[in-house]
Amino acid sequence: MGLALGCNGDSPPETIPRPSELWLYVGTYTSGDSEGIYLCKLDMETGALERVGVTRDVVEPSYLALDPKGQYLYAVNELTDFGGQPSGAVSAFSINPQSRELTFINQQPSQGGAPCFLEVDSKGAFLLVANYVGGNVAVLPIQAGGGLGAAVELKQHVGSGPHPNQTEPHAHQARLDAANRHALVSDLGTDQIMIYRFDGERGTLTPGSPPSFSSKPGAGPRHLAFHPNGRFVFSINELNSTLTALAYDSERGVLTELQTLSTLPAGFTGESYCADIHVSPDGGFLYGSNRGHDSIVVFSIASDGTLTYVEHVSTLINWPRNFAIDPTGSYLLVANQKGNTVVTFQRDARTGKLAPAGQPLEIPTPTCLVFAPYSV
Repeated sequence: MGLALGCNGDSPPETIPRPSELWLYVGTYTSGDSEGIYLCKLDMETGALERVGVTRDVVEPSYLALDPKGQYLYAVNELTDFGGQPSGAVSAFSINPQSRELTFINQQPSQGGAPCFLEVDSKGAFLLVANYVGGNVAVLPIQAGGGLGAAVELKQHVGSGPHPNQTEPHAHQARLDAANRHALVSDLGTDQIMIYRFDGERGTLTPGSPPSFSSKPGAGPRHLAFHPNGRFVFSINELNSTLTALAYDSERGVLTELQTLSTLPAGFTGESYCADIHVSPDGGFLYGSNRGHDSIVVFSIASDGTLTYVEHVSTLINWPRNFAIDPTGSYLLVANQKGNTVVTFQRDARTGKLAPAGQPLEIPTPTCLVFAPYSV
């Protein structure tokens, strides 16, 4: 059984035997000192991270995703001009099953500026890309051999919000549910989670009924995570530093708010922006990242989907753009975009609490973490 965990962080709910090591891809911004996509290794006994190699000549690979079988890796090229058009791009790579090295296959326009999130459908037939500056979501077919075809679908969002960062739509994430039936697209600029019916044969998106869920004005929904049982969705809101628990009707694609909580400690008055959100593989805990407060916040998840605060963890954290929980649920790794490090925390499966493990690994401007698949 091959198992993989991508930037979206969701993973199988069953107990998974722990391997001795895991491979990890790290996406970055190459406009600074980064050389591209880094390949690292995580020691599962100690939590130590080791840098193994790097795939160069990849421009701004700030977000990564794997196909379901772990044979191919896809990277956004977070640009606002590609081929003379107002678009970014998506690059496709094959993965060497022994060395985990990447080999470039091809590249396609993302159909909007600053692509920032990728999602491969469960059949490995289509790739969804959220374009932040473009304010839209596109669907690209995955061809035999892992290459990408030209987009077969494009949904342009409209609207704005009260926050200065909400003058126009900003699609930030596109997630497919476990049934491959609905796509939920978080739009930070319009305070909407757009709901689409997804056709897994043609790659088309059709507005649901209702077509969206509305967050609080000025919230700025950025990322969401599904609970392993499929009945709950958790949305993290970048602009007002909150987290919303939602009931999810998987048949109709309907979201219903259960609870909204702050991701920041009481009394904090500084500037902070939420970034990423993940549920532990066992479904017991929820984690979110704060940039500015520079912390990971931890909540426990009750059987009805509501949340209870557990702790904030700030040790070794500096602008946590993205983080990932390994497929076994043993470790949580944080990409410190401004700290230029990836740090490992051991996760207590009983309490959900985090403790530093190993030494920080220096990686320039890390922005995304993806675990390569392994077999058990």
